[in-house]
Amino acid sequence: MALTIFGVPGLPEIEAGSDLAEMIATAAAADGNPLADGDVVCITSKVVSKAEGRTVDLNTVEVSPFVQQYAEKWEKDPRAIELVFQEARRVVRQVGPVLITETKHGFVCANSGVDQSSSGGHDRAVLLPIDPDGSARRFRQRFKELGVDVAVIVTDTFGRPWREAQTDIAIGIAGMDPVISYIGQVDPHGHEFRVQAICVADELAAAAELVKGNVSRVPVGVVRGLQWTPDEQATMQSIIRDSQNDLFR
Repeated sequence: MALTIFGVPGLPEIEAGSDLAEMIATAAAADGNPLADGDVVCITSKVVSKAEGRTVDLNTVEVSPFVQQYAEKWEKDPRAIELVFQEARRVVRQVGPVLITETKHGFVCANSGVDQSSSGGHDRAVLLPIDPDGSARRFRQRFKELGVDVAVIVTDTFGRPWREAQTDIAIGIAGMDPVISYIGQVDPHGHEFRVQAICVADELAAAAELVKGNVSRVPVGVVRGLQWTPDEQATMQSIIRDSQNDLFR
């Protein structure tokens, strides 16, 4: 099996209400790589959020006394920190200026996913989509209306325990099973797999990042050639480990 991964260049600045799926399909065709049935379209969450109006003018944020004190101590923008706390279900760890939070989706990440980079304007922050799985499903349906049957992954950049640097992971999915399970299968030496399951959605998100990047203005990567398992009920919520079984929370 061979895979092809390519970026979709030529997208303009995304605004609230943009038909992002149509823009992606048009841009891919204009670049000579029209979308095809079976592709996996990996879309950076930031442009999804922009299309869904999940941006905030920091000048409109009311800062609580607690956040003001915290921000001054650690030389942070209090308006952004206020959004971090508003988007958080709880704080998992705070060491100095570093905030690791659990979002309302259940994701554990830095700063609740609140980001000011590539926000589309000065003093603007981008929040994660409210329902990334729902976003992916809407994109998949829109792509079908445009004539192609593709799986969709909404991606975001996360850090990882025990590792420096970051990688893209899947936070929303539609159309395909996010996991390849080997449980119950037997290796060539007769060993039965008991726990082996691969989060192929995360692997696809990371692979697509190789043709995207933070400064390239290419927020979409397409993976072609993977024989994925269809699943219309797919959700990345199934990947979030229950806190009772999470040894590190």
